[in-house]
Amino acid sequence: MKKTIALLMTAFMLVSCFACTAAAAPAASETDDWSYIQSKGTLVIGYTEYAPMNYTENGTLVGFDTEFAEAVCAKLNLKPEFVEIDWDTKELELAGKKIDCIWNGLTVTEERKSNMDFTVSYLKNQQVVVVRSEDAGKYADAASFAGEVVVAEAGSAGAAAIAANLPDAEFVEVQAQSDALLEVKTGKATAAVIDLTMAKAMTGEGTDYSDLTIASIDMMDEEYAIGFRVGSSATAKVNEAIEALTADKTIATIAEKYDLTDLLIQ
Repeated sequence: MKKTIALLMTAFMLVSCFACTAAAAPAASETDDWSYIQSKGTLVIGYTEYAPMNYTENGTLVGFDTEFAEAVCAKLNLKPEFVEIDWDTKELELAGKKIDCIWNGLTVTEERKSNMDFTVSYLKNQQVVVVRSEDAGKYADAASFAGEVVVAEAGSAGAAAIAANLPDAEFVEVQAQSDALLEVKTGKATAAVIDLTMAKAMTGEGTDYSDLTIASIDMMDEEYAIGFRVGSSATAKVNEAIEALTADKTIATIAEKYDLTDLLIQ
């Protein structure tokens, strides 16, 4: 009997100790993100194609955000792995660890702050309305777009800008910002609302969209930052790298290469 009681007491003590240890150990969470990324040795970067941020040239992915990401990864001793994503489901892909961050002209918004952590902002931007050059005189204010088809990438800042600034337009979602420009060029839409960075790079003389122009419509100003998982410890590490690359003018050099100097936040 005594032996049985002793065994039961020993078992109780072991269970109690295990419970204490389990309670003391920190639960795995997104705060372990940096260790997770370091253990892989890669930073999986979610992007969509659009110039001048991330785009393919002669079979190679280039662009301001592409080179910026490569410079940060070199600083952090990581290998960048670029994965093209569906912009409309980017938050799900980030939370599900299909990617480690969103680095693709990502606009900082209060709504997005509930779904991801942001690094320091690095580039100023604005949503702009792009129309056919021949129609520029017809669209001088928001009211002139009433009943007109206006397109933007699904889930983008452009879509939000249409809702806020062109409420009487007929909004149609497209898969990518480049698709929005094509819709205008082919006459399927009156206007596209896209990032200023892209509009500067892809419209005007010498481009594939030389017949398109930016309309004089005041839209929302914004800032770009890199999005990580909520509570991610990787955010601070990348911020440290950005600070170093700002100090040594690496980011400024990349911005100059892609004609973004005037939009750089330093």
